[in-house]
Amino acid sequence: MALIALAADKGSPGVTTAAVALAAVWPRRVLLAETDPAGGDLVYRSAAAHGGPLNPNTGMLSIAATARRGLVPDQLWDHVQPLSGGLEVLVGLGISEQAAGLAGLWPTLGRAFASLADSPNAPADVIADCGRVSGDSPATELFPHAALVLLISRTEPEAIARVRDRAAALSNKLHGGARGASSLGLPLIGVVLVADTNNAAKLSGQVNDMLVHAQTGARVVGTIADDPAGAEQLAGRRRGRLEKSLLIRSARKVTSDLYQQFGAAWSMPTTGPGGHPGPGPGAAGPAGPAGTGMSGHAGAGR
Repeated sequence: MALIALAADKGSPGVTTAAVALAAVWPRRVLLAETDPAGGDLVYRSAAAHGGPLNPNTGMLSIAATARRGLVPDQLWDHVQPLSGGLEVLVGLGISEQAAGLAGLWPTLGRAFASLADSPNAPADVIADCGRVSGDSPATELFPHAALVLLISRTEPEAIARVRDRAAALSNKLHGGARGASSLGLPLIGVVLVADTNNAAKLSGQVNDMLVHAQTGARVVGTIADDPAGAEQLAGRRRGRLEKSLLIRSARKVTSDLYQQFGAAWSMPTTGPGGHPGPGPGAAGPAGPAGTGMSGHAGAGR
Protein backbone atom coordinates (compact mmCIF):
# COMPACT_ATOMS: atom_id res chain seq x y z
CA MET A 1 0.00 0.00 0.00
CA ALA A 2 1.25 3.50 -0.69
CA LEU A 3 0.78 7.25 -0.80
CA ILE A 4 0.75 8.54 -4.38
CA ALA A 5 0.89 12.34 -4.69
CA LEU A 6 -0.27 14.10 -7.87
CA ALA A 7 0.76 17.66 -8.65
CA ALA A 8 1.45 20.15 -11.42
CA ASP A 9 3.83 23.05 -11.87
CA LYS A 10 1.55 25.72 -13.33
CA GLY A 11 -1.73 26.21 -15.13
CA SER A 12 -4.56 23.69 -15.16
CA PRO A 13 -3.31 20.49 -16.77
CA GLY A 14 -6.00 18.37 -15.14
CA VAL A 15 -4.54 17.21 -11.82
CA THR A 16 -7.94 16.74 -10.20
CA THR A 17 -9.39 14.98 -13.25
CA ALA A 18 -6.38 12.66 -13.33
CA ALA A 19 -6.57 12.01 -9.58
CA VAL A 20 -10.28 11.14 -9.71
CA ALA A 21 -9.85 8.99 -12.81
CA LEU A 22 -6.96 7.02 -11.31
CA ALA A 23 -8.77 6.60 -7.99
CA ALA A 24 -11.91 5.47 -9.82
CA VAL A 25 -10.12 2.52 -11.39
CA TRP A 26 -7.53 1.85 -8.69
CA PRO A 27 -7.24 -1.92 -8.23
CA ARG A 28 -7.44 -1.86 -4.43
CA ARG A 29 -9.24 0.15 -1.79
CA VAL A 30 -8.20 3.76 -2.15
CA LEU A 31 -8.78 7.07 -0.40
CA LEU A 32 -8.76 10.16 -2.60
CA ALA A 33 -7.48 13.13 -0.58
CA GLU A 34 -7.86 16.69 -1.85
CA THR A 35 -4.73 18.25 -0.40
CA ASP A 36 -4.44 21.32 -2.62
CA PRO A 37 -3.72 24.28 -0.28
CA ALA A 38 -5.60 26.52 -2.71
CA GLY A 39 -8.81 24.57 -2.06
CA GLY A 40 -10.64 21.59 -3.46
CA ASP A 41 -13.22 21.23 -6.23
CA LEU A 42 -15.18 18.10 -5.41
CA VAL A 43 -17.47 19.69 -2.83
CA TYR A 44 -18.77 22.03 -5.52
CA ARG A 45 -19.04 19.51 -8.33
CA SER A 46 -19.90 16.15 -6.82
CA ALA A 47 -22.84 14.46 -5.19
CA ALA A 48 -22.46 12.49 -2.00
CA ALA A 49 -23.55 8.87 -1.79
CA HIS A 50 -26.79 9.93 -0.05
CA GLY A 51 -27.71 12.03 -3.07
CA GLY A 52 -27.21 15.39 -1.44
CA PRO A 53 -24.17 17.68 -1.45
CA LEU A 54 -20.89 16.86 0.22
CA ASN A 55 -20.28 18.50 3.58
CA PRO A 56 -17.53 21.11 3.11
CA ASN A 57 -16.74 21.03 6.82
CA THR A 58 -15.89 17.32 6.87
CA GLY A 59 -12.53 16.60 5.34
CA MET A 60 -9.25 18.50 5.40
CA LEU A 61 -10.90 21.27 7.39
CA SER A 62 -12.17 19.00 10.15
CA ILE A 63 -9.03 16.90 10.29
CA ALA A 64 -6.91 19.89 11.31
CA ALA A 65 -8.23 19.89 14.87
CA THR A 66 -7.71 16.14 15.18
CA ALA A 67 -4.19 16.26 13.78
CA ARG A 68 -3.07 18.84 16.32
CA ARG A 69 -3.65 16.27 19.04
CA GLY A 70 -1.88 13.55 17.08
CA LEU A 71 -3.27 11.55 14.21
CA VAL A 72 -3.71 7.79 14.10
CA PRO A 73 -4.15 6.64 10.47
CA ASP A 74 -7.54 5.03 11.16
CA GLN A 75 -8.82 8.44 12.27
CA LEU A 76 -8.67 9.55 8.64
CA TRP A 77 -11.82 7.53 7.95
CA ASP A 78 -13.75 9.70 10.45
CA HIS A 79 -13.34 12.61 8.02
CA VAL A 80 -14.07 10.75 4.77
CA GLN A 81 -17.24 11.01 2.69
CA PRO A 82 -18.32 8.59 -0.05
CA LEU A 83 -19.24 10.02 -3.41
CA SER A 84 -22.14 8.82 -5.46
CA GLY A 85 -20.69 5.64 -6.92
CA GLY A 86 -18.69 4.71 -3.84
CA LEU A 87 -15.35 6.52 -4.17
CA GLU A 88 -14.15 7.56 -0.69
CA VAL A 89 -12.84 11.14 -0.52
CA LEU A 90 -11.26 13.46 1.98
CA VAL A 91 -12.81 16.75 0.84
CA GLY A 92 -10.40 19.63 0.38
CA LEU A 93 -10.34 23.10 1.86
CA GLY A 94 -12.92 25.57 0.67
CA ILE A 95 -10.59 28.54 0.14
CA SER A 96 -6.84 29.05 0.32
CA GLU A 97 -7.08 31.13 3.52
CA GLN A 98 -8.12 27.98 5.39
CA ALA A 99 -4.70 26.46 4.69
CA ALA A 100 -3.37 28.49 7.63
CA GLY A 101 -5.20 26.07 9.92
CA LEU A 102 -3.00 23.25 8.60
CA ALA A 103 0.29 25.07 9.19
CA GLY A 104 2.81 22.64 10.62
CA LEU A 105 0.49 19.66 10.14
CA TRP A 106 1.41 18.59 6.60
CA PRO A 107 4.14 16.14 7.69
CA THR A 108 1.69 14.65 10.21
CA LEU A 109 -0.83 14.16 7.42
CA GLY A 110 1.83 12.68 5.16
CA ARG A 111 2.79 10.10 7.78
CA ALA A 112 -0.86 9.21 8.38
CA PHE A 113 -1.54 8.83 4.64
CA ALA A 114 1.52 6.64 4.17
CA SER A 115 0.75 4.56 7.29
CA LEU A 116 -2.86 3.89 6.34
CA ALA A 117 -1.45 0.76 4.71
CA ASP A 118 -0.74 -0.63 8.16
CA SER A 119 -4.25 -0.14 9.50
CA PRO A 120 -5.48 -3.40 11.04
CA ASN A 121 -9.07 -2.42 10.23
CA ALA A 122 -9.23 -0.67 6.88
CA PRO A 123 -5.93 -0.42 4.98
CA ALA A 124 -5.94 1.60 1.79
CA ASP A 125 -3.73 3.35 -0.70
CA VAL A 126 -4.02 7.14 -0.70
CA ILE A 127 -4.06 9.26 -3.85
CA ALA A 128 -3.42 12.88 -2.90
CA ASP A 129 -4.42 15.69 -5.25
CA CYS A 130 -1.87 18.37 -4.35
CA GLY A 131 -2.82 20.81 -7.11
CA ARG A 132 -0.20 23.25 -8.33
CA VAL A 133 3.03 23.23 -6.35
CA SER A 134 6.04 25.49 -6.13
CA GLY A 135 9.10 25.36 -3.92
CA ASP A 136 7.28 26.84 -0.95
CA SER A 137 3.96 25.02 -1.35
CA PRO A 138 3.04 23.34 1.95
CA ALA A 139 1.68 20.33 0.05
CA THR A 140 5.25 19.42 -0.89
CA GLU A 141 5.72 18.46 2.77
CA LEU A 142 3.66 15.37 1.92
CA PHE A 143 6.16 14.26 -0.71
CA PRO A 144 8.87 12.76 1.56
CA HIS A 145 6.23 10.33 2.85
CA ALA A 146 5.04 9.30 -0.63
CA ALA A 147 6.09 6.23 -2.55
CA LEU A 148 5.48 8.03 -5.83
CA VAL A 149 5.09 11.67 -6.88
CA LEU A 150 3.33 12.05 -10.23
CA LEU A 151 3.70 15.36 -12.06
CA ILE A 152 0.80 15.95 -14.46
CA SER A 153 1.63 17.88 -17.61
CA ARG A 154 0.17 18.74 -20.95
CA THR A 155 2.35 18.53 -24.03
CA GLU A 156 2.80 22.11 -25.17
CA PRO A 157 6.52 23.00 -25.32
CA GLU A 158 6.30 25.41 -22.39
CA ALA A 159 4.46 22.82 -20.27
CA ILE A 160 7.09 20.17 -21.00
CA ALA A 161 9.89 22.61 -20.16
CA ARG A 162 8.20 23.43 -16.88
CA VAL A 163 7.68 19.82 -15.87
CA ARG A 164 11.34 19.12 -16.66
CA ASP A 165 12.46 21.96 -14.40
CA ARG A 166 9.97 21.06 -11.65
CA ALA A 167 11.09 17.43 -11.70
CA ALA A 168 14.72 18.48 -11.38
CA ALA A 169 13.88 20.85 -8.51
CA LEU A 170 11.95 18.12 -6.69
CA SER A 171 14.79 15.64 -7.18
CA ASN A 172 17.17 18.15 -5.68
CA LYS A 173 14.86 18.85 -2.74
CA LEU A 174 13.91 15.24 -2.01
CA HIS A 175 17.09 13.41 -2.96
CA GLY A 176 19.83 16.01 -2.75
CA GLY A 177 20.45 16.29 -6.45
CA ALA A 178 19.16 15.54 -9.92
CA ARG A 179 20.52 12.16 -10.99
CA GLY A 180 19.40 9.14 -12.92
CA ALA A 181 16.06 7.73 -11.76
CA SER A 182 17.60 4.33 -11.03
CA SER A 183 19.91 5.84 -8.40
CA LEU A 184 17.18 7.62 -6.43
CA GLY A 185 15.29 6.43 -3.41
CA LEU A 186 11.68 7.09 -2.50
CA PRO A 187 9.65 8.89 -3.49
CA LEU A 188 10.10 8.08 -7.12
CA ILE A 189 9.16 10.95 -9.42
CA GLY A 190 7.06 10.17 -12.44
CA VAL A 191 5.49 12.27 -15.17
CA VAL A 192 2.02 11.60 -16.55
CA LEU A 193 1.26 13.38 -19.81
CA VAL A 194 -2.23 14.53 -20.76
CA ALA A 195 -2.08 13.91 -24.48
CA ASP A 196 -3.97 13.16 -27.67
CA THR A 197 -4.15 9.39 -27.93
CA ASN A 198 -3.03 9.49 -31.58
CA ASN A 199 0.49 10.64 -30.74
CA ALA A 200 0.74 9.80 -27.04
CA ALA A 201 3.34 7.06 -27.51
CA LYS A 202 5.64 9.22 -29.62
CA LEU A 203 5.37 12.17 -27.23
CA SER A 204 6.01 9.93 -24.22
CA GLY A 205 9.24 8.67 -25.72
CA GLN A 206 10.43 12.15 -26.62
CA VAL A 207 9.63 13.64 -23.20
CA ASN A 208 11.16 10.67 -21.40
CA ASP A 209 14.38 11.06 -23.40
CA MET A 210 14.45 14.74 -22.45
CA LEU A 211 13.96 13.96 -18.74
CA VAL A 212 16.74 11.39 -18.81
CA HIS A 213 19.13 13.62 -20.77
CA ALA A 214 18.52 16.47 -18.30
CA GLN A 215 19.22 14.08 -15.37
CA THR A 216 16.01 15.14 -13.67
CA GLY A 217 15.63 11.85 -11.80
CA ALA A 218 12.15 11.50 -13.32
CA ARG A 219 10.66 9.52 -16.17
CA VAL A 220 7.36 9.30 -18.00
CA VAL A 221 5.19 6.58 -16.45
CA GLY A 222 2.07 6.94 -18.60
CA THR A 223 -0.38 9.11 -20.46
CA ILE A 224 -3.92 10.19 -19.68
CA ALA A 225 -6.13 10.86 -22.68
CA ASP A 226 -6.95 14.48 -23.40
CA ASP A 227 -10.66 13.70 -23.39
CA PRO A 228 -12.91 16.67 -22.56
CA ALA A 229 -16.07 14.61 -23.05
CA GLY A 230 -14.81 11.94 -20.66
CA ALA A 231 -13.91 14.61 -18.11
CA GLU A 232 -17.44 15.99 -18.36
CA GLN A 233 -18.84 12.50 -17.77
CA LEU A 234 -16.52 12.01 -14.81
CA ALA A 235 -17.80 15.27 -13.34
CA GLY A 236 -21.42 14.20 -13.81
CA ARG A 237 -22.11 17.00 -16.25
CA ARG A 238 -22.59 14.75 -19.26
CA ARG A 239 -24.28 11.42 -19.81
CA GLY A 240 -22.57 8.49 -21.42
CA ARG A 241 -20.78 5.23 -20.75
CA LEU A 242 -17.98 6.54 -18.59
CA GLU A 243 -16.21 3.19 -18.49
CA LYS A 244 -15.85 3.31 -22.28
CA SER A 245 -14.39 6.81 -22.39
CA LEU A 246 -10.83 7.39 -23.52
CA LEU A 247 -10.17 9.03 -20.16
CA ILE A 248 -11.08 5.97 -18.10
CA ARG A 249 -9.49 3.52 -20.51
CA SER A 250 -6.21 5.44 -20.39
CA ALA A 251 -6.44 5.70 -16.59
CA ARG A 252 -6.76 1.92 -16.44
CA LYS A 253 -3.63 1.56 -18.54
CA VAL A 254 -1.69 3.92 -16.24
CA THR A 255 -2.77 2.08 -13.08
CA SER A 256 -1.93 -1.27 -14.66
CA ASP A 257 1.52 -0.06 -15.66
CA LEU A 258 2.14 1.46 -12.22
CA TYR A 259 1.30 -1.82 -10.54
CA GLN A 260 3.45 -3.77 -12.98
CA GLN A 261 6.40 -1.48 -12.25
CA PHE A 262 5.96 -0.77 -8.55
CA GLY A 263 3.28 -3.12 -7.29
CA ALA A 264 5.69 -5.55 -5.65
CA ALA A 265 6.42 -2.86 -3.06
CA TRP A 266 2.69 -2.29 -2.52
CA SER A 267 1.64 -5.92 -2.36
CA MET A 268 0.36 -6.04 1.23
CA PRO A 269 -3.00 -7.88 1.20
CA THR A 270 -5.91 -5.52 1.66
CA THR A 271 -9.00 -5.92 3.76
CA GLY A 272 -12.20 -4.37 2.59
CA PRO A 273 -15.12 -3.12 4.65
CA GLY A 274 -16.41 -5.73 7.09
CA GLY A 275 -13.11 -7.61 7.05
CA HIS A 276 -13.56 -9.02 3.55
CA PRO A 277 -10.52 -9.15 1.29
CA GLY A 278 -10.18 -6.12 -0.94
CA PRO A 279 -9.66 -6.31 -4.70
CA GLY A 280 -6.24 -7.28 -5.96
CA PRO A 281 -4.31 -5.78 -8.86
CA GLY A 282 -6.33 -5.71 -12.04
CA ALA A 283 -9.63 -6.06 -10.25
CA ALA A 284 -12.49 -3.61 -10.47
CA GLY A 285 -12.54 -0.55 -8.28
CA PRO A 286 -15.27 0.39 -5.80
CA ALA A 287 -18.94 0.29 -6.68
CA GLY A 288 -19.85 1.84 -10.00
CA PRO A 289 -20.56 0.90 -13.61
CA ALA A 290 -18.06 -1.59 -14.99
CA GLY A 291 -15.78 -1.04 -12.02
CA THR A 292 -15.13 2.61 -12.68
CA GLY A 293 -15.74 3.33 -9.02
CA MET A 294 -18.42 5.91 -9.69
CA SER A 295 -21.81 6.48 -11.20
CA GLY A 296 -20.84 9.43 -13.36
CA HIS A 297 -20.87 12.00 -10.54
CA ALA A 298 -17.37 11.73 -9.17
CA GLY A 299 -16.24 15.27 -9.72
CA ALA A 300 -13.43 16.44 -11.91
CA GLY A 301 -11.93 19.78 -12.43
CA ARG A 302 -8.66 21.51 -12.64
